[in-house]
Parts: sequence; C-alpha cells; structure tokens
Amino acid sequence: MEVRVFGDQGSQPQQQRDLRQSILRGLSCRCPACNTGGLFRSFARVRDHCDHCQEALHHHRADDLPAYLVILIVGHVVVGAFMGIEAAVTLDMWTHLAIWVPVTILASLAMLPPVKGAVVGLQWALRMHGFGDDPEPRGEDHPELVGHER
Repeated sequence: MEVRVFGDQGSQPQQQRDLRQSILRGLSCRCPACNTGGLFRSFARVRDHCDHCQEALHHHRADDLPAYLVILIVGHVVVGAFMGIEAAVTLDMWTHLAIWVPVTILASLAMLPPVKGAVVGLQWALRMHGFGDDPEPRGEDHPELVGHER
C-alpha cells in the first residue's frame, strides 16, 4: 500500500505508521517507533536517538505548538473551574489568586512534556521534517554537501 507523506519526500512506497498509536506513545513520553525507549533526555528536551531502537528523533520541529496547546487546554479548564467556583461561592480576589495561579502553573508544567511527546509522535507518524524511512543524505550521495555543515 502506498502511503502519502507530508512534504516533498518522493513517492516511494513506505510502510504506513499508525497515527493514533504514535500520538499515544508520545503522550506517554515514549519513543513513537518502539514504545520502549524514553523520548526525553530532560524535562522537555527530546533525545537525538531512541536508546532502545536507535530511531532518529532529532528531526522533530515541535517549536511552539506544544506550549500553545497546553495554554489552550489549561486556560479552558482553569477558567471553567474558576467560573464554577465563583458561581457556587463568593471568594476574595486574593483567595482566587492563591488557588488559580499555582494550579495554572503546575498544570502547565505537568502537561508540557506529554503534549510535546504527542506532537513528536504526530510528526513521526506523518513522516514530517525528515522522519521518513530513508537515512539522512551522506556527502557521497550529495556532492554539494561535501565540506559543508548541514
């Protein structure tokens, strides 16, 4: 079965990657390819390669999408909870600040790595940004790269 891939990566037949499974593996902060190796080497820094299957992970371009998604999710949850609490009981503004600022910060920090993992899993499954099956170009394959950094 020929799979359409994101970007200009040719039309060679490639094995299809399960999108849902890859995103779920990323959410669990595991390698989207093998689900065994860890995805992060520190808080939100993606490893260059999986420790278990050696899948190259440095291709990811998660950029600001994970932070945007976390803000979107946490913002909706916190504002909804704030409005629900405010409708049920009347609290002082300082009490609301003492509750919702820490909740917002902790929820955002807790959600950032899994959401970033899901974005990396999405990119891996769709073969975006170099996550294809083909190895990276080598100097002898592309003479214009010889003597230059990529």
